Amino acid sequence: MEDVPAPTATRGAIVRNAYSLISAGTESSLINLAGQSLVGKAKARPDDVKKVLQKIGTDGPLPAYRQAMGRLSKPEPLGYSCAGTVVKTGTDDFEAGDRVACGGAGYAVHAEYVSVPRNLCVKIPDGIEFREAAFTTVGSIAMHGVRNAQVTVGEGVAVIGLGLIGLLTVQILKAAGCRVIGIDIDREKLSLAADLGADVVSNYDGLTERMKAFSSFGADAVIITAATRSSAPVEAAGRLVRDQGRVVVVGDVGMNVPRNTFYEKEAPIIVSRSYGPGRYDRNYEERGIDYPIYVRWTERRNMEAFLELVRQERIDIDRLITHTFALEDAPGAYNLISTGKERYIGVLLQYSPNGTGAFDTVTHLPRPERRGRSDGVRTLGCIGAGIHATSSLYPHLPTLPVNLAGLSTATGLSARSVAKKYGFAYCTTDYREILDDPDIDAVMIATRNDLHAPMAIEALHARKDVFVEKPLATDIDELKGIVRAWKESEGRIMVGFNRRYSPLAQRMKEFFGNRSTPAVLHYRVNAGQIPTDHWVHDGEQGGGMLVSECCHFIDFMQFVTGALPVQVYARAIGPAGSHQKYDNLQATLTFDDGSVGTVTYTTLGDPTYPKETVEVFCDGAVARITDFRDLELRRDGKASRERRWLAQDKGFAGELLAFVKGDLPDFAGSVATTLATFRAWESIEAGVVREIDVSGVGV
Repeated sequence: MEDVPAPTATRGAIVRNAYSLISAGTESSLINLAGQSLVGKAKARPDDVKKVLQKIGTDGPLPAYRQAMGRLSKPEPLGYSCAGTVVKTGTDDFEAGDRVACGGAGYAVHAEYVSVPRNLCVKIPDGIEFREAAFTTVGSIAMHGVRNAQVTVGEGVAVIGLGLIGLLTVQILKAAGCRVIGIDIDREKLSLAADLGADVVSNYDGLTERMKAFSSFGADAVIITAATRSSAPVEAAGRLVRDQGRVVVVGDVGMNVPRNTFYEKEAPIIVSRSYGPGRYDRNYEERGIDYPIYVRWTERRNMEAFLELVRQERIDIDRLITHTFALEDAPGAYNLISTGKERYIGVLLQYSPNGTGAFDTVTHLPRPERRGRSDGVRTLGCIGAGIHATSSLYPHLPTLPVNLAGLSTATGLSARSVAKKYGFAYCTTDYREILDDPDIDAVMIATRNDLHAPMAIEALHARKDVFVEKPLATDIDELKGIVRAWKESEGRIMVGFNRRYSPLAQRMKEFFGNRSTPAVLHYRVNAGQIPTDHWVHDGEQGGGMLVSECCHFIDFMQFVTGALPVQVYARAIGPAGSHQKYDNLQATLTFDDGSVGTVTYTTLGDPTYPKETVEVFCDGAVARITDFRDLELRRDGKASRERRWLAQDKGFAGELLAFVKGDLPDFAGSVATTLATFRAWESIEAGVVREIDVSGVGV
């Protein structure tokens, strides 16, 4: 149990919970994984171990360890099905006071207040109590499984596994006019299934005979709602289903499918995906963009349909509730589930009608010892606490001359966890608390890309010094807006182009300090495949890899040459399969001192090969940096080399120290870099050279 800031409304509603339902199977799996040793977690996640080993090869063991531990130590909220009352809303779908049922991992969690997007929130019909409505999300999982079975009136359906979802499935099938045989090894669950409408119930002993009596040709459909590592349920389904019948897997079971059995019956197997269409689609779940009605049964519509069956009394929820715990007794509920000392099916958490505390978006922590400003100490507020911030930026905070005032993140649990770890005085889910704090004179913005420019503009207007992660902006209008704010406020703003602060980068620049000719530069990035559903690919939130990542490499060329880019010509491989637009490109830039540089960015290479290599040729000399761990300098036939074995140094500590000390950043250069990425985008689209003129955006 943690006391965390209340959430803020975005595209949905803030709901004060009345009840939330514990999903024993899903939540127990998460808890068991969290409790395992590092070796146990490694065995459970071999793909993640492979990524860590690759990162050790490129970045070194210390950064790999820091990032891995940052991910492992991040707390995750439990729960995904709840019901309560709307207290604030960011959508026209709801008003304060509406009774609603909510769903979604990370949204409808076990907490007094939750923030839920509009498509994962439905109104509760009159006559349904909150404790019944708290089953809605789990009910929609059962509903979607039944829909995938494509049952019709009069068909015979077998349900294997009579836990919570199985018992809901039995009732939904009866409401759809089907005959049902329920199968489980627990006699009490068999008895309850019979009471809830199952026509026949059976354990595995004598199942064949009971199935023949139920249907001489086998079940028209089999729905598996059991949870076990064994493939026995799938094997049983193959024996029970009729020729060309349907098998739907809802539960997490072993999937060693007996080919001959299914081949002889030509029976398809469908793995049901959670609540229905819209699941895992960020446009639907996060942004609230609904599907057309011809996608008839979306997540939200399944939730509404389930509640309607409850309203019609076609589904009996009361018989499924075995335990109700007050929120403060929640650990006891999980102890009940983990020990299995009592029989349970539906386990609810109940919340105080008025909440145990005030609705407050700020939580104060034990105040750390403050250092005096006379020593040049800044008071810092931070916004955002994603993987990059917690693995690359915040670990350096204890070494800086700063007092850590406030930390803001979108979720209260993340805010509390990170603030406590690094010693912030308070945490909040409302970033404006940071901007309005008169004690804070410097702000660090490390959010998703689409928030960089708007928040930086607000921070400048609030008269704060601003450190904002790259990219500075995701489109030209944002860039013009932030330049205007910079000029109007006469403020100081640094962009997180950290590589120029790397010690190896500093030595490379010094090596060419007295050059007499322009330079030729090549920056090659073997980026590796980035998941297609990663937010950085999102046109609204991320801006794509060209804008989000390639700005780093253009800025580095500016740093080494001391010159601004004036032209760019870029080409890219078109999107295909899992490769996104602008994932694989080359951009050639001309600088105002005559230097030319090429950025090669690709996701097509072997991830075990070095990720970043930059080469500079000038004045009969060559310099090369590999992954910011290896620097080679050559001139007049003589070579020198510097290697870092334990960790690369990409300059994160250096840039943060420069920011808090008050060094004057190259903001005009950061604007030029950002503009260059936009012009490179345009060059790819038009197939022609584009000019880069910062005066066009106000510099």
